[in-house]
Formats: sequence, C-alpha cells, structure tokens
Amino acid sequence: MAARTPVPIVPLTGCLLAAALAAGCSGGTSAEAAKPRGAPALTKAQAQRVLASYTAAANRAGYRFSGRALRAIEADPQLSMDVAALKLRRAVRQRPPKLAFTSTTFYIPRLTGYPHWFAADAATGQGDRTLRHALLFTQAEAGAPWLLAADPYPAEPALSKIALDPDGFATPVDPGAKDLAVAPGSLPQAHAALLTEGPRASGAAHLADGAKTSETYKALKQGEHALAGRGVTLSSRFSAAPYKVYALRTKDRGALVWYVLKQNEAYSATKRGRLAVSGDLVGLAPARTARTRMDTTVLVQYLATVPAKGRATVSGMYRKAVTAHGT
Repeated sequence: MAARTPVPIVPLTGCLLAAALAAGCSGGTSAEAAKPRGAPALTKAQAQRVLASYTAAANRAGYRFSGRALRAIEADPQLSMDVAALKLRRAVRQRPPKLAFTSTTFYIPRLTGYPHWFAADAATGQGDRTLRHALLFTQAEAGAPWLLAADPYPAEPALSKIALDPDGFATPVDPGAKDLAVAPGSLPQAHAALLTEGPRASGAAHLADGAKTSETYKALKQGEHALAGRGVTLSSRFSAAPYKVYALRTKDRGALVWYVLKQNEAYSATKRGRLAVSGDLVGLAPARTARTRMDTTVLVQYLATVPAKGRATVSGMYRKAVTAHGT
C-alpha cells in the first residue's frame, strides 16, 4: 500500500487521459440477511489486527523499496501493481509517505468455504489530501496469511451502502447472482467492452455514464488522436483480468462489487525518438529501451455499485502499469 500512494505522474498518453483515468459467496435478498448462513470470516478485533499488521509491514517494505517484502502481505492483483509502483518510486528516488489508516469500518461476510475474505473502509491523509480506501483482504485456506488483494479508491463512501445482519455481519453475493441488473461476474467483460469499443458495445448499457466509463473511452480516443499528430500510433484493448470477483449485498438489495480489468497498449512510431519510457512506465523498463515500438500491460481495479434494476455505477479505481517492453 505505501508503495502506491498517488504521485502526480501520468502515463505516456499524457494529460488527455489523466482527467478521466484519475477522476476517474452466496447471494440473496435483504430478507435472507435475517437468516444468516455460514460463519463470519473472522471477528472485527481480528480484522483490526490484520490491518495493523499489514500497515506496519507495508511501511517497512515502502521504506526499503522492497517488492519482495510485499509478497508476504499482498496477493495479486494488488501485489503486481504495488511492486510496479515501488519500482517507479525507487527509480525516481522518492520513498512513499508513511501509511496510517483512520476512520476504519470493517465489513465481514458470513462464508461457507474458502477463500475467506473481508472488506474495510478507511482513509489516509488529511484535509484535501485525504484518500478513501476500499481494502479487500483474502485468506486462501485455514491457517494461511491474510493478504491484501485489492484496494480501489472510492470517490464516495460507497462501503456505507453495505447491508449488515442483526449481528453486524455482511452478506456475500455470488458472481452469478440473477437478482441484480447485471450479474457481478459479468461486469468485467461489459466494462472492458465499453472501454475498448465504446458505449454501443455489447453489455456496455449495463454501466452508467461517468468518469470511469464513457468519459474514459472518450479520453482514450482523444489521446490516440493527439498521439497520431505526433507521429505515434496507439492501440488499446481492455479485457477481464483473471481474478476473482467479490461482492457484498447493499441495503437496497443491490451489490457492491470489486473486479479487475487488464489493458494492453501498443505504441508504434516510424521515427526513432518519438517513444520514451516515461510517466507511469518509469522503472518498468530502461529509459532508452523504446525505439519504434512499446507494449505495455496495465491492471485496473474497480469498485462498482450494482442495483437490482438500472445501471451499475463505478465509484472506485486503482490503475497501474505493470509491464513495459520496447524495441
């Protein structure tokens, strides 16, 4: 976590994308919440200890720029993204600020099997530098360590919408749940189609317009046009990343969903010197590695609210380039 505290760096496509990109389990109804099934993944006191242990270890890893140390406290996609963020910080010689969570609320689901998992709503920073977090921790099997698997930044207190049963525990929603406007497991494919092909793509209508959906698509097209004027061709394609989708029931019988997309970008130029490893790509490849072509892989975590009827709203995001190869 400390490895990825946001810094004012934008990807090669430049400021045209920055505004949009940065602005940017058993299901059931609320009646079922009164008839809880399964056991809580852990107690709130245990969840607090998990977060405290993670915070201390993340600060040590950040201070040492140690991606290896993150492997003991994080799982993918978080791990790959934070390791890449540490490489960037090491390259620019800028340690991340010390991590300290405040205003923490835990959302612990009742589960009938592994992986065990829970979510936490928290904040870091102060004043206009306050940043909200939607942390998601997972435990692969009994006795395994708790690892941070995801943490998109919500632009609003989205986790406060999660429904709790009389004992204060949350209800997980199956990725294939049929009682929602769109099944949580179908969101990644629909979102990827929208960002690649535009609002008319198959499934795109399931997502409401906004900074992380339709506006991001427009910004990508503007970025491609701007780069073409500088002699650089960019092609960008999104796909559903191979990670588990997690969801919790909300008070209005909808669901709050964590999911991940992969973005593959290919830059090409007819003249040498038009491409450079810069911005968010720093630390992933030598500065002079790109001559006439560069291929990058980006992971993007999202947090979305899916209603029983209507369109899903994307409220949180964490984006990081994880690989870059130039020729």
